[in-house]
Amino acid sequence: MGDVEPGAPTEHGGGRLDDSKWGGIETSIEDPEEEKVIFCALDSFMQYARAAHFVCTHLRRQAFYALPQEQWQMLAAPPFNYLDTLEKVDEAINSNAELAEAIVRAGLPNFLGVDELPEGEQPRIPPRWSGCATKGDVDKARSTLRQFYRDWTAEGRAEREACYGFVMRALADMQAARKPDDKRASILVPGAGLGRLVFELCKAGFDVEGNEISYHQLLASSYILNCCEKAEKFTIYPWIHIFSNHRTRANHLRGYRVPDVHCAQVLHEAEQQNHGGTGEMSMIAADFLCLYSGEDYREMYDAVVTVFFLDTAPNLLRYLETIIHCLKPGGVLINIGPLLWHFENYQPGRFNEDGSESEGSRGVADPGGFELSDDEVMELVKRVGFEILTRETGIEAPYIHDTESMLHTVYKASAWVARKPGQPLNP
Repeated sequence: MGDVEPGAPTEHGGGRLDDSKWGGIETSIEDPEEEKVIFCALDSFMQYARAAHFVCTHLRRQAFYALPQEQWQMLAAPPFNYLDTLEKVDEAINSNAELAEAIVRAGLPNFLGVDELPEGEQPRIPPRWSGCATKGDVDKARSTLRQFYRDWTAEGRAEREACYGFVMRALADMQAARKPDDKRASILVPGAGLGRLVFELCKAGFDVEGNEISYHQLLASSYILNCCEKAEKFTIYPWIHIFSNHRTRANHLRGYRVPDVHCAQVLHEAEQQNHGGTGEMSMIAADFLCLYSGEDYREMYDAVVTVFFLDTAPNLLRYLETIIHCLKPGGVLINIGPLLWHFENYQPGRFNEDGSESEGSRGVADPGGFELSDDEVMELVKRVGFEILTRETGIEAPYIHDTESMLHTVYKASAWVARKPGQPLNP
């Protein structure tokens, strides 16, 4: 598959990820701001290890040796072995960094046209961009690595099922109402993140398009979907960055194998087993509002699936208007998530002030915003023109949740299906 431009689809054929990669962003990037954002994301993955070692272990060693000698000597000995713990945390950081470097190794050629590196050679950011990542960029790299626990480990399955299960059931109901000779349903997943839901929908036989604006997420999903050679190649340690609320040190230092599946192999097997085969899969790097409100996307999709997405809107009205614009008549919006409004308390017009996305990402960054309660959101959905088909509240939906922690924070998510009025278009 050829290179693509920002905002253009990058297609995977069902069961063919190993020889049909979505190549990322066009290698001859003309927008210097776009280039900067990509390099800052790549550089942040390379800076992850150094930053994590400094915050997680270096500062703690300094604080440890600042104790009176008799105290630190006691804590360094069994059963505490505090210095041994810090060494194990350093080893865990290095293990996380192996995944981070793999993302960079794949991202440089796939997104920027840099020559592929010989096997075993450490990836390097070009000197012009080395060190360009901000603290915020590095924080996002760390968060992205932790998110692999939710989307790409066997242990994260319960988290995924809490949200994706509702989506799959709603889509099954939609499929049951379709005619046997209808072509495959087309699904849009804005805020696709690390791509697991897109992958699962493709495996289930839907033509699915993911949309994501974060290059941290795009780089990571591109690697795991296209470039990772086998299942369980890496071990990640998502809980090591925080030392609070661990019942045991073993719980603190738990590792998880990533990814739990090899995507190309799973899609190939599904294509052989499914009567209708797998669907087609694509990913688009673009601002959701700017792209999908255009005429090219009018009435394109049978369903839009939003998981932990609607609360990323400073202006929810624009999200809903864009969704109803790109849904076919009779199409459905399937939503599950909390209302942790991402831009609460931001100044108007400064929704992109951290520079984490390119200046071309003006949809989300438009001035104006508001926050609603869940019941008000439902009224707004109806006011925009949707018909509410089903609604559930209080669904327990953990997010990167340490089940063994002494502190449990679990969202009570709202889940609902809304239909755009009108008869479905003829296939």
